[in-house]
Amino acid sequence: MRRLLLLVGLAIAPLPAGAQGLVTERTLSAGLAAEAVAAAVEACAGRGFRVTAAVVDRSGVLRALLRADGAGPHTIASARAKAYTAASMRANTTQILETVRTNPAAARLPDIEGFLVVGGGIPIRAGEDVVGAIGVGGAPGGHLDDQCAEAGIERIRDRLN
Repeated sequence: MRRLLLLVGLAIAPLPAGAQGLVTERTLSAGLAAEAVAAAVEACAGRGFRVTAAVVDRSGVLRALLRADGAGPHTIASARAKAYTAASMRANTTQILETVRTNPAAARLPDIEGFLVVGGGIPIRAGEDVVGAIGVGGAPGGHLDDQCAEAGIERIRDRLN
């Protein structure tokens, strides 16, 4: 009974004054998201890769998606999942993959619904803030997807501050 009362008391306890009110967050615009996916797809096409690029906002919600002519249908889901994973974890999916491989405590990260822990997902930052993420799927290797995702970010970098 004491435990229940303690839990109820904690649940209804007032929040500290600083925790009340509105929160302001920066996020990626639809226009910048569209430019980033176009640049990523162009970069891969220039290397002969047919890919899909997806950009999500800071919360992992899809903002833009572009599938190159001839890109496999599976690349849509992989690009979206890579972007979601990068936004959620605030880290490159290549780095997350390395953590999963080397840290037993992280071994279950790939089991999180919606996550895809392979190369090709990169957070988009404005200063220190993650404002979105880009994911690319379809190149013959995660490191190549990473390069195309970087090209997408590079296209909009000067407008992220």
